[in-house]
Amino acid sequence: MARKCEICGKGPQFGNRVSHSNRKTRHKFDPNIQHVRIEVDGVKKRIKICTSCLKSLKKSV
Repeated sequence: MARKCEICGKGPQFGNRVSHSNRKTRHKFDPNIQHVRIEVDGVKKRIKICTSCLKSLKKSV
């Protein structure tokens, strides 16, 4: 399952965890993806969207 938003295309980002002693280890940041059932052109579809898109969808309704 791809961790990608179907609306904005937001996917995983990569960075470093930095300890108190300033050692760096690689880390993956996944977006907060939710399964949502929405109605598009009169047809209900189940899509994967990030919570920021979900928040903007709820404002527009």
